Amino acid sequence: MSLYDRNYARESAFGFETAHRSEAQIVSFVKETYKLFAASMVAGAAGAYVGMPFAAAVAANYWFIAIPWMLFGMFGLQMVKNKQGLNMIALFAFTFASGIIITPLLTHILGMSGGAQIVANAFMMTAALFGGLSFFAIKSSRDFTSWTKPIVIAFFIILAVSLINVFFLKSPMLYVAIEAIFLLVISIMVLIDTQNIIRGAYETPMDGAVALYLDFFNMFVTLLQLFGIFGGSEE
Repeated sequence: MSLYDRNYARESAFGFETAHRSEAQIVSFVKETYKLFAASMVAGAAGAYVGMPFAAAVAANYWFIAIPWMLFGMFGLQMVKNKQGLNMIALFAFTFASGIIITPLLTHILGMSGGAQIVANAFMMTAALFGGLSFFAIKSSRDFTSWTKPIVIAFFIILAVSLINVFFLKSPMLYVAIEAIFLLVISIMVLIDTQNIIRGAYETPMDGAVALYLDFFNMFVTLLQLFGIFGGSEE
């Protein structure tokens, strides 16, 4: 959620003008967005598969990899999103790299008793929750996009508390509470992003695809961490 600038979603909650598209244009936009989202999922899975043998190296140099990835997510994708060809290369490079970045976590979980089942359960739960929330957002008459500002504020509060806990408090119970609250925030973000997509509020299909991918990615990582805490013990 935090990586990608969502100001391109021209929402009334931010005082922006809603994108003017015909119904046929919005249907085409939605189809293209979800195609790119599906392709991004494949790229992310490929990144995790390719990166698994190098998980130790990724862990040892994590911030040298993660910080450029985050900066590219915040700024780089925005810079190239309207450049045909280059935007697709950037999108799939970004999602491929996301898979590499989580290899240390995957390796840690897989090293637990029943680790493979934990990963599978986390993925299936993510898919079910993400799909259910998306369906609910499409069918609901409630305008979830009006929640964008409070959710963004909540994210930064969670981030601040998380950093305080990591560097000072180091409380396992607080860590679990933070992860649970973050899961709720990401769930609401799925509702917001889905409604933005079906209303044609994003500038390009790539914008919507990246928003959905990051929602799914963050949800999966959060559930994987929670399942890892409660689901097994290291061998």
